[in-house]
Amino acid sequence: MLNALRRRPDSAAPEWLVVFLHGYGSTGADLMAFADYWQVSMPTVAFVAPDGPTATKDGGFQWVGKRPGNDPRLYDDAVAVQPVIDQFIDTELARLNLDASRLALVGFSQGTLMALHAGLRREQTPVAILGYAGGLVGRDKLQVDIKSRPPVLLVNGELDEFAPVYGMHVAVKTLSEVGVVAAGQSLPNLAHAVDADALILGARFLLSAFAYRAKHGAA
Repeated sequence: MLNALRRRPDSAAPEWLVVFLHGYGSTGADLMAFADYWQVSMPTVAFVAPDGPTATKDGGFQWVGKRPGNDPRLYDDAVAVQPVIDQFIDTELARLNLDASRLALVGFSQGTLMALHAGLRREQTPVAILGYAGGLVGRDKLQVDIKSRPPVLLVNGELDEFAPVYGMHVAVKTLSEVGVVAAGQSLPNLAHAVDADALILGARFLLSAFAYRAKHGAA
């Protein structure tokens, strides 16, 4: 089982679960910092931030290998680690007594890669996928692989040299072609990072997705 940080809602039983997936050489604690900004506006949301399954030589953890974005082995890596993420998510949902439709995934960098890969292949559609500074792998396989179509928002810095903004546009186009309601937002003067504007955009997206799912139910 993955090591993880958890934060329960402030004042209510949990109605939603946000799972954070961190970037290369990082830990769950880095993304749990997002909850510091979001928790006030999300009083019924539980947050969990696992560490990736494999330690890196530079410290921290990873979900997939440190490879160029166009390396086809990234897809193989993602396929290999997806069952680990799915098992973790299912265990967390059961622990909180939440239905799988109450799940949102939030990733950064290769965590975005895995949020998209795992989220689009879950049997029950997540409420939303929010990805920062990352994109899709195995785009040519998605039409066959896809099982669920949650709304997706991708946010990318225009100055990001590690995950260039064109990758976000390619991902949004690919997602749209397979019937996913997807949007991309590029932010000027932002490199491979998440700033206050990115967090505000993410919070608005998640709150809108929660409200829509609460009103209309799972697809």
